[in-house]
Amino acid sequence: MPVFRLCLKIFKKKLPVMMIYVGLFLVISLLIASATRTEREKGFVQSKTNIAVINYDASPLVTGLIDGLKEIANIVPLEDDSSALQDALYFRKVTYILRIPEDFTDKFLKGEEVWIEKTSVPNSVDAVYVDLKVNQYLRIAQLYNSKSSIDSSKIVSHIHKDMEMETKVNLNGGEELKQDQSYAMYYYNYLAYSLFSVLILGISTIILVFNNQDLRRRNACSPIPAGSSNFQFILANGIFAVICWAIMVGFCIVFDYKNSNTTNTLLFLINSFVFTLCAVSISFLVGNLVKNQESISALTNVIALGPSFISGVFVPQEFLGEEVLKIASFTPTYWYVKANNTIANLNSFDMASLRETMGYTGIVLGFAIAFLSLALVVGKKKQLSHEA
Repeated sequence: MPVFRLCLKIFKKKLPVMMIYVGLFLVISLLIASATRTEREKGFVQSKTNIAVINYDASPLVTGLIDGLKEIANIVPLEDDSSALQDALYFRKVTYILRIPEDFTDKFLKGEEVWIEKTSVPNSVDAVYVDLKVNQYLRIAQLYNSKSSIDSSKIVSHIHKDMEMETKVNLNGGEELKQDQSYAMYYYNYLAYSLFSVLILGISTIILVFNNQDLRRRNACSPIPAGSSNFQFILANGIFAVICWAIMVGFCIVFDYKNSNTTNTLLFLINSFVFTLCAVSISFLVGNLVKNQESISALTNVIALGPSFISGVFVPQEFLGEEVLKIASFTPTYWYVKANNTIANLNSFDMASLRETMGYTGIVLGFAIAFLSLALVVGKKKQLSHEA
């Protein structure tokens, strides 16, 4: 199989340059993906904030309120001094200050208008949780006080029993979130750049060599049938593409072995393989358009690096503007990354859940078919021009 062996020799000649991209890809993937790797939580866990309570009412009702606040916040003791309180807020020693007046309980139980003074850091999310807790406590107390004539200590007892009740929340249809897929998602996203670069460098160089007019005429005079020559050519490029894909995805499986035995990993593999087909198609097109090796190197950086910046490979899509994403949607890299992001969040794998992912992967496959068709047309025209 002389054509097949010739292709392998050309691949071998370009191996040092391609290994630079592979090595760079592995270093970037391992460093950045590991740094961005986060443990996905199985639920919501609220962190405690620091608050101060200036209390001038030592009644059971107020004591119960403070005990309830201790469940969601850390009570920081502060003196009732305006300068000290302002400094505590400014330096974030506390984010919320609650001041309870001396006659609060008496007026509250009599139904009179009474206020609790609140001071908090502007636009603080923590203050919202404290407000919710205080309002919930006082509403329940007001309800018991209006329906029955019982003392404040019994009201506090009833409130604590009511507030101990919790509602069970199931995430994603009641299924627990699977193990962390963030590492795989970032890894496969970064794969788009290096895999693209390696395939364009390798396959485009092969096509550029075989499009040489003297070599084409020599092959036409050889005893090898055109069908056999084309088969060997396609076989060599196909094996090269599969080997590149297998090496790159293989590293992810090795480095993230504990989380690789999942359906998510299978979907990542399918999506990346379809993207590989698209990259091969674009490589065929580039090989039929360029006239020298320098052009291949320049186009490799433009085609592989450009879409990576605007499609979510290096910068997550949620951080990119709408106009940038609209432009990026005309590239297969955008839909490949979008599919990876969807796969990483999948927890059920019925047809309804997979429909979105299949749609994105299908778009990438559509790009592959379109670029391959265009490459065949350009290649045919180039062949006819050489024959003429």
